Amino acid sequence: MKTPNIGISSENRQSIATQLSKILADEFVLYSKTLNFHWNIEGPDFHTVHLYLETLYKEQQEIIDTVAEKIRMIGHYVPASLKNYSELTHLTEKTKGKNDSQSIFSELLEDHESIIVFLREEIKPIAEKWKAEGISDYITGLMEQHEKTAWMLRSHLK
Repeated sequence: MKTPNIGISSENRQSIATQLSKILADEFVLYSKTLNFHWNIEGPDFHTVHLYLETLYKEQQEIIDTVAEKIRMIGHYVPASLKNYSELTHLTEKTKGKNDSQSIFSELLEDHESIIVFLREEIKPIAEKWKAEGISDYITGLMEQHEKTAWMLRSHLK
């Protein structure tokens, strides 16, 4: 692929790709966890929660795709293996093993909030240090998506 000439230096594009790869890993682990919960939910609210979790994992699929595309747009290849993701993520794919809605929503909330904190920390460096305002805006929008999901999950908890 021809090197992008988009006003971001090669070194800055590398730094951004590294951070986007960490975000991609987190998003993929969250997707996998959400899908796991979708498949394994139990309880009197099964149907409603099953459908809500389907909505969430489909949203995660879209996020994963757009993060990967951002990596490609700046001229880097996507680390697209489970091994890469496990090395790059700061989340854990392990669950606490409870398949009721309150446990599931609590675990997903923790992960969404963890991603929110990480994204918030990346907004300023991407814009100011690495001169990629568009990607910083994208990260801000992604953070806002997670904030909305976190609010929804929080609202389900007692």
